[in-house]
Amino acid sequence: MHKTNYVRFTVVAAILCLLLPLAYGQADKAGKKEFTFKGQVEKVDAKSVTVKNESVPGWMNSMTMSYSVDKPEVLKTVKPGDQITAKVYEGDFKTLYGLQVVAPPAANEKKAAPKK
Repeated sequence: MHKTNYVRFTVVAAILCLLLPLAYGQADKAGKKEFTFKGQVEKVDAKSVTVKNESVPGWMNSMTMSYSVDKPEVLKTVKPGDQITAKVYEGDFKTLYGLQVVAPPAANEKKAAPKK
């Protein structure tokens, strides 16, 4: 009986240890102001992306800087020259969240047919 309780306690403790970093990561963003980040990719490597970003009022001026991303698999889909958008959070100047490649503005605009 005593051994069963010890095993249960160990399993519960292990689960809590695994969940704690997830909760901490969410709490880190909770309550912090969110900003929309836009820029052009300059360089991509296995762990980061270098972006020439537009100014983000209240967060950061326009500059070129290397950032980590919340989902490293997205780095396989990004290449130099891509226009991107992401979410950034107040006080966190190192990580881009939800990075997405967006079409250049010229590709989104359809030329109007001339009127006769």
